[in-house]
Order: sequence, then structure tokens, then C-alpha cells
Amino acid sequence: APAPPPAQHLFSDPAEIEALRGTLLAWYDKGKRDLPWRTLAATETDADRRAYAVWVSEVMLQQTQVATVIDYYNRWMQKWPTLQALAQASLEEVNELWAGLGYYSRGKRLQEAARKVVSELAGQMPRTAEDLQKLLPGVGRYTAGAIASISYGQATGVVDGNVIRVLCRLRCIGADASSPAVIDRLWDMANSLVDRSRPGDFNQALMELGATVCVPKAPLCGECPVKQHCRAWRRKLFGKPAPVPDVEDCGVGGCPLCPPATEPWDSSLGVTNFPRKAAKKQPRAARTATCVLERRGCHGAPEYLIVQRPSSGLLAGLWEFPSLPLAQGLQEEKQREVLADHLRAWTGRPVAAGGLRFIGEVVHIFSHIHQTYVVYSLTLAGDVTLDPALSPSRWVTEEEFHASAVSTAMKKV
Repeated sequence: APAPPPAQHLFSDPAEIEALRGTLLAWYDKGKRDLPWRTLAATETDADRRAYAVWVSEVMLQQTQVATVIDYYNRWMQKWPTLQALAQASLEEVNELWAGLGYYSRGKRLQEAARKVVSELAGQMPRTAEDLQKLLPGVGRYTAGAIASISYGQATGVVDGNVIRVLCRLRCIGADASSPAVIDRLWDMANSLVDRSRPGDFNQALMELGATVCVPKAPLCGECPVKQHCRAWRRKLFGKPAPVPDVEDCGVGGCPLCPPATEPWDSSLGVTNFPRKAAKKQPRAARTATCVLERRGCHGAPEYLIVQRPSSGLLAGLWEFPSLPLAQGLQEEKQREVLADHLRAWTGRPVAAGGLRFIGEVVHIFSHIHQTYVVYSLTLAGDVTLDPALSPSRWVTEEEFHASAVSTAMKKV
């Protein structure tokens, strides 16, 4: 069996836990950021409407910065102020509003879950973290904990990237912070720390601390309200682990939460020694040929052909210019030929590879793909009849293109 973590990694002193709670909540009450979802949650008296407001914000904030989310959130809540309103929307409308926010499956799953609440749960949101996670598609452990604690007052902790960073520094946890064993220990810690009378505010305070003070690089330790409880800060000051009575020095005996022996404490890094992450996997490289097909519209303005992507996978259900993946190492002449063959299906007529005009290359980085779009253009003369048997497609003006559910990558193209 793995060795149990030494006590110095845990919060075991009730007096210290109570002091940390009080200090953190006082700091949050005094200077928390004014964010639209907090305002809605604080003013909404109906718990289910409050839960919806929190839910939307938490989904949007996954992998996306607050500054980017605010405008999307305000437009979303203006368009669909209730869960029932969202359930009645079309996926196309959801994708159009979500366009540019990234990780598009989030919006789709959010709407699917809203429809399930309306159709199968009589419009009533589940009220515990356990039920939220079990009954709603796309709601994971963190989102469930956030909704349950903020909206329904359940005394349950939350663990997101900000909380991981704060807890790892508070307790000098230097093992791989993405490993299941460490994540489980952090959840245990979050659940033991959460304030029983104000769980939602405490969880938001912990996340706020990680977002504004205990940041990844150049943390503002001098402004941290809980630095007296932070073992990484004390270690930075004194240059060695803080002494703990009756406990062996950490790092001896195979402690599962210590930094690996091959990566010991680096005094030049201070508190940013923590958290430790496994080496990040490099995104795979991919190349895609894309053609901007143009025709003269009935009013003289140019129109462009866009086609809909499959309903699953990367950028599911979004619209794009006709595109196809390219094999690695394909020469430009061959690229033109395979793209011309692909376009023939859309135009219903032969397309000469030599008629494709090379425009340039566009690079877009997805979380796991380094994507290069090889962009061509082709102007078509005469009318073009689109084959309804193919994927949905339509001609749009430039203005209509930007109003459609298209990805940021296609806007670059």
C-alpha cells in the first residue's frame, strides 16, 4: 500500500481551519470582483434561476478567461434568461452565440442538459452535487459542486485549476497535480475546508484567490490574506520545510504528495515550485486544405459557400468553407488536385486544379492540434445548384458569414 501523506500536507488543526475560513471570507467580502454572474446569483431569489445563472457561467469559464466570458455571458442571459428559454432554442442559435468562445461542445451539452431538466425533471434542477453530476449530461464534479454550494448552500468543496494551485502551495504538495491520487486528496482537503455556513462564498473566495493573487507566475504573496497558513511561503522565507513536531522530514519514506526526488525544491522558484504538472503533451500537427468559393449574388454582392461540419467531433455542427484534411508531406500540385476533386461534389461541375488561386496559410492552435489551413479561392461563374443529399450548405454574404456559427479559425481564413 502507498505510504500515507505526512500530516504537514494536511489541514488537521480545527483552529487553523477556522482561522483560514474567517480570514479568506473577510478578504473576499471586502474586495471581490464585480462579475455579472455573481450579481445575478446574489439578487435572484429563486434558487433554480440562481442555479441556472451559475451553471452558465461555470460552463463558459471552463478553459476560458473571465475577461473573454463576460460579454458572451451577458448576451446569453439576455437571450435565454431562464433554463426553459434555453431548452426551446435551436442548436444553431446556441452555436451562433457561442462562436469564438471555443470548446463548442460545451454549449451543446449545456442545452442538452437544459432540455433534460425541462422534459424529464419537470423543470426542477437537481439540488445536490451528487444528483447534479448524476442526472445532467456534461456536468462534472467541479461544476456540480459549484452549482450546489453557490445556489443551494450545500457544504461541498470545489477543485478547479485555481483551487489546485492554492491548495498545492498552502501545503507544499509537489507530486503531479493532475494525477488521480493527488486530485482525490485535494478534493478531500477542499471538502474539509469549506465553510459550513457560507459554502458558496468560501468556494468563490478560494477560486478568487487563485485567479487574482495566487496566480501561476509572479504570485502576489505580499497581498495574500492567508500567507501565514502557506507552507510554500514559509519555506521560501526560511529556505527549508517548516518544522512539524513528531513528523519525519517530507521526502523521506516515499511520501505520495512530495515532489519527486529528481525534481527537488528550487529555491529560485519560491512558491511557484507548486503545483507540479506532468510534462505537457505537444499538440499534433495537422494540415487542411480550404477553399473560399465565391459567386456573384442576385444583388451584385459576392456570396460565399459555407458547409456544416458533422454533429460530433472537433467543432461539431459549426459552419466552414469547404475543407478536407491533407496527408502529411503532400506536394502543392497534389493538394490542388485533391481539393479540386472535393469541390466537384459541392459545385456539381468539374473544377480545374489550376483554377484554384493559392491565398496563403493560416495557423490556428486548438488545445490538442496545431492546425494549418492551406487557403485557396475560386470564383464561380453562373448559377450553382447545391446537392441536398450532401451535408447542409448555403451561400452567405460576408455579413451573414460573420453572423453564422463559424469558428475563430474560419474567421481567420
